[in-house]
Amino acid sequence: SAGLGAAALAKTSDASEQSGRKPNRHEVWIASITLERLDARSGEEKVDKVIGRMEETLHCRPDVICIPETFPYHGVSNKPPLEQIAKDGLGWIAGRFGEFARNNQCYIICPTHTYVDGVIYNSAIIIDRRGEVAGLYHKIHPTVDEIEGGAMPGPVQPPVFQTDFGVIGVQICFDVNWPEGWRALRKAGAEVIFWPSAFPGGRMLNGMAWMNKTYVVTSTWDDPSRIIDIQGDEIASTGRYQHWICAPVNLEKAFVHIWPYMKNIEDLQAKYGRKIRIQKLHVEGWAVIESVSPDLTIQKALAEFDIPLHEEHIQKAHALQEKMRPS
Repeated sequence: SAGLGAAALAKTSDASEQSGRKPNRHEVWIASITLERLDARSGEEKVDKVIGRMEETLHCRPDVICIPETFPYHGVSNKPPLEQIAKDGLGWIAGRFGEFARNNQCYIICPTHTYVDGVIYNSAIIIDRRGEVAGLYHKIHPTVDEIEGGAMPGPVQPPVFQTDFGVIGVQICFDVNWPEGWRALRKAGAEVIFWPSAFPGGRMLNGMAWMNKTYVVTSTWDDPSRIIDIQGDEIASTGRYQHWICAPVNLEKAFVHIWPYMKNIEDLQAKYGRKIRIQKLHVEGWAVIESVSPDLTIQKALAEFDIPLHEEHIQKAHALQEKMRPS
């Protein structure tokens, strides 16, 4: 894991214990909003309106809420002082959302422009349940206009962040055009990738979800913001009747290659019955297996029946191909 350093992430790992929340990996509630119909005359007013929209999700008791890119300002130039993340506290933007996170015991993905060591970034601030900064992601691929406006590209290797329910990563807007960032996050263990953005992105996000076997959560200026399953199916979406979403996802879920593990999968199903749910994607030759029982982890179930993840199956084949390939 990476971000602001080991100390920050260590504090995050026990946040649920200290807050009283007991996250359930079988049912992680994720919320996201859009800025649709949230007109405001100032950044302060927009913060107030966004917090008001976030409050509409609270009856679902979300574990994490994502808000859109470069909030609450769209550009870098001619703005009040940029958000500075200091060891002694949060800036005024993150401070407001830190208070919300602490009061409601949830994580928040708070994207804004930050000023770090003399450099301006288009960033996402990860705020934990205690209202403290758990990490920072800097947009790897800002647009030409952003760079000309003063924002610099972030490090090529994106960090992952350990939460009390699982491992998450972030990509921002234009990053969607570079698949290697998404692959790097998945390789580092990301189970959910948040995508705050100025535009909705459409089918590109469904593709990123199934190609990387991760949940993808988008939060955008305009509708729709979406939650997408690991096989690329849409779980929830904003629209004309509601500009926020909140829905559960199951992180005890795995994407596997059916052949040559057909018998293993059948034996798994025979033993655990209703404790697991299996969806076979017959045309693709894939299966999605999830534990729906709190006393069964998907890792334990797959290991017991020697069923590798799809990525592991592909890696094994690739290694043998390279070994046997004529030089």
